Amino acid sequence: AVMPPAIQVVALIVDSTTPAADVEAALRAGAGELLDSVTLFDRYDQLGDGKISLAFTLVFRAHDRTLTGAEITEARETAVSSAMQKCGAILRTI
Repeated sequence: AVMPPAIQVVALIVDSTTPAADVEAALRAGAGELLDSVTLFDRYDQLGDGKISLAFTLVFRAHDRTLTGAEITEARETAVSSAMQKCGAILRTI
């Protein structure tokens, strides 16, 4: 049986010179083993101050069970923390 995915959306503000691939890699590194995929779905360049917003869909899945809300929240938060540390990202509330 395929377990249901847990989908989370995060929007991160970074310097316009920061490659989206670097942010994606940082999210991936922080998210841990429950991460199924990371997809960039939106880029917003109109923030000013040399900043852009990158929005990602994070899909989490365990092979043997349905994830709990706490597990999903923790995985998302560690992914965002990694992007903050490695890319200077700021979480944008959407």
